[in-house]
Amino acid sequence: MVKRHTESEFETEQVGASFAESLIPGATVLLYGELGSGKTAFVRGLAGALGVDPTEVSSPTFTLIQEYRGRVTVNHVDLYRLSGAEIDDLGLEELATDRSIVVIEWADRLVRPLNDAHEVTIIDLGADLRDILIEGTKDTVLRS
Repeated sequence: MVKRHTESEFETEQVGASFAESLIPGATVLLYGELGSGKTAFVRGLAGALGVDPTEVSSPTFTLIQEYRGRVTVNHVDLYRLSGAEIDDLGLEELATDRSIVVIEWADRLVRPLNDAHEVTIIDLGADLRDILIEGTKDTVLRS
């Protein structure tokens, strides 16, 4: 497990960008954290590092899945408003391809675990302070 402490939204984005360097197409990233903890800021940094215009990244709460095209396609999923069969009907396993990465916010709502997924937990410490815990496959490297 890798732990990073951030003191601003910009630093949270930077951790996401650094983490993106270790991802390969086909990867799935599960995001955990309370409402307003910085999950979308983390995705903005991750997507930006993969060639996506960061201004395109927003929370997909109402659209459920947003696709961002860069050097690698990022499928950004938000499960906040879903449960059970509704999540199964999304076909999340089919989103990860050899040309895309899937990032799932509110991953604690998944009915069953996704194998070989990276797990990122963002802990809101108040104000703009965050602890970011990253767990995943053995080859994950996070640069400082």
